[in-house]
Amino acid sequence: MHIELTNLLGLDLYTTKGVYVGRVQDVVIESSEGVIVSLAVVNVNKKLFNVGNKGILIPYRWITAVGDIALMMHPMKASSSEEKVPEFRAGE
Repeated sequence: MHIELTNLLGLDLYTTKGVYVGRVQDVVIESSEGVIVSLAVVNVNKKLFNVGNKGILIPYRWITAVGDIALMMHPMKASSSEEKVPEFRAGE
């Protein structure tokens, strides 16, 4: 999927089941290859992720579509491999 980074910032992120996940605040890039590694998401839906007032890093491989909004695999399916979603403090 080819996309300009600035198009991701501020997008609302939903699961493929239509559940709100949060808002994309930043993008994490692997600099040597220039590929997106994860999305830093804030205003996280606490029903999906137990993170308190922190944001989360969503692996970019979980993203299924980007347009007016971004879509990701539903967390139950995405985390079936027991992968933990990293947290971060918004503004870091």
